[in-house]
Amino acid sequence: MPTTMTNTTADQKASCPLMVKPQRRRLVSKDGRSQTRGNTRGGSRETCFSALRDLWGTWLALRWRWVVLAFCGSFLLHWLLFAVLWYLLARVNGDLDVLDHDSPPPGHVLCVKHVNGFTAAFSFALETQLTIGYGTMYPNADCPTAIALLALQMLLGLMLEAFITGAFVAKFSRPQKRCDGILFSPQAVVCEQKGQRCLMFRVCNLQPQPLVDVSVSAVLYEERDDHELHQTALEFSIDNLGSRSCPLFLSPLTFFHPLNPSTPFINNPSSQTHFELVVFLTATQESTGSGYHKRTSYLPDEIQYGYCFSKVTSVHQNKTPNMRYFDTVPCPLTLANTHTTDTPDKEHVVVQLNGEGSDRVE
Repeated sequence: MPTTMTNTTADQKASCPLMVKPQRRRLVSKDGRSQTRGNTRGGSRETCFSALRDLWGTWLALRWRWVVLAFCGSFLLHWLLFAVLWYLLARVNGDLDVLDHDSPPPGHVLCVKHVNGFTAAFSFALETQLTIGYGTMYPNADCPTAIALLALQMLLGLMLEAFITGAFVAKFSRPQKRCDGILFSPQAVVCEQKGQRCLMFRVCNLQPQPLVDVSVSAVLYEERDDHELHQTALEFSIDNLGSRSCPLFLSPLTFFHPLNPSTPFINNPSSQTHFELVVFLTATQESTGSGYHKRTSYLPDEIQYGYCFSKVTSVHQNKTPNMRYFDTVPCPLTLANTHTTDTPDKEHVVVQLNGEGSDRVE
């Protein structure tokens, strides 16, 4: 009986990764990486087949250390493969038995001159692939097999180089890899704003260039009593822009979502089922038009109730040796749908905008 209960619990954990509260398993990490994995009950063989069916996507999803290792390994294996083929060609043709390749026996046609061992065959395969020029070793035009093998190596080598080059360019140009300077606040807050209770988080842009057309979307993943993962879209806005995108991203932006009694944020999360709020941000670089994408997530214990973000002011950089964008201050919660006028504003954060600082930015 205990074994059956253990298996049942394990199956529930596998089907619903957010089910166990103490482990706090996430769907998305704080830096935006997906923490979910596909169903592995089919074994490693099915996982390998899935990776091979989507080879391009698998390659782009690899970390840089594995990409560099695959880059070096693929070329080494390519050279080694054709070194073996060139060596076998020389052995089958009898070139290895010729002592002096400059003066071969009458009637013997050498396929590759001076390939008299495996080391020479590997060197010839390397020179062929890198097109660094032949020295004493070169293929003989009177040996059709050597010409065919040479053409095959060049074709496969060009395909390999094209794939590797394209993969490197694609990894460098991925939108999520260009936005390390976009920071989400590590904590979200619930406070009262404009007469209603709101969920808020802040985003800061540390990129050297401004971003335009900034939009944010969010999905609430919630576990309910049926142990199913329910998804709910939440709309966040900035000031009076509503659902429209922010035209310019210079200073820190604070996004808010009005709460209602049906949302799990309205009360303390200890009395609610486990949930995770995943936030997606998209923006465009003004100079190049390239897209930026970044995401993060907030668990129940990463939401501060009765706090609000410190106000942000813009003054000269010399007056602010330490800039704190995500500081929070207490903001007591009153009854729902009541406006709190005593919003603490004693703590401020200073931010330099375009090298000057005289305008106040809320």
